[in-house]
Parts: sequence; C-alpha cells; structure tokens
Amino acid sequence: MSTDPTRTSGAEWSRAELLARIVTESQRHYADYSLFNQAMADHVGLHPTDMQCVALLDMEPEPVSTGDIARLTGLTSGSATRLVDRMVKAGVVERHADPNDRRRSLVSLSPAARERIGAAWDTPGRAFGAVLDSYSDTELAVIADYLHRAAEVGREQAKRLNAGETG
Repeated sequence: MSTDPTRTSGAEWSRAELLARIVTESQRHYADYSLFNQAMADHVGLHPTDMQCVALLDMEPEPVSTGDIARLTGLTSGSATRLVDRMVKAGVVERHADPNDRRRSLVSLSPAARERIGAAWDTPGRAFGAVLDSYSDTELAVIADYLHRAAEVGREQAKRLNAGETG
C-alpha cells in the first residue's frame, strides 16, 4: 500500500491509504516537533520541558498553581515545584500570592520572558502560519477538530497508562 505524500488529492487515496498516511504523518509530526521544540529551547536557553510549560502557561488566561502545572505537564507535584523554582530563577515565570488562599502561590509567565520567547517564535510562527494559509476555512475547521479530539484521546490514554491499566 502506497502512502506517497506527494499525492495531494484525497480522491487518489483509498480510505486505508489515508488512515495509514495519517498515522505515519502524525508520528513524523511528533518526532519533528520534538526536534523543533528542542531547537527552540536551545535557542532561548531553556530546557525542553520548560518550553512545554511556557507554551501551556501562554495558553492560560490567568496565573495557575504549581498543581495545575503538574496536571498540565504530567509531572509529579515535586517535579513541577522544581520546574517552577528553576523557571523563577531563570526569570521565565513569576510567582504571585493567591488572593483566595494565602498558603498557595500562582505562576505566570514574566513579561520579559513573554516578549523574548514571543520574538523567538516570530519566524517559526510565520512559517507555520504559511502552511495554514494554504487551507480553506472548511479544511481548517476539520484540522482544528482533529487536533482537539486527538489531544483529548492522548490525555485519556496518558491517564490510563499512568494508572497502570493495560489493554
């Protein structure tokens, strides 16, 4: 069965070929994005896990707790605390007192880090945007739906695996 990526029209592919191609391209995307994340982390002087945390914090509308960071990254609470400590020391995140609980602090990206990392994303962001510009609004809706649903499945499967479930 051929999964030649140079064939672009879906009409040229059988369903089995399309499914095989999606699996292959998803694996390739994951591997290539891991390489990109490492290169971006090196470029801005952070650890790849720090970059993952930066991306997650950037999506959050409000500061989050260290427990939230543990949940978002899949780290243990102790590892998340060490991650936050390292990122505070590097000036990437700031801790704020939680106005609703004096025993707890909240974490957000520092303005300087947001600016520095945002600037580093400028060229890659335009390149990724150019890829998306080649799709119609209908195609973009399908891509967004797939990514959302696949992420949900990934989170569910990570929970299952972390709980020690098999099969």
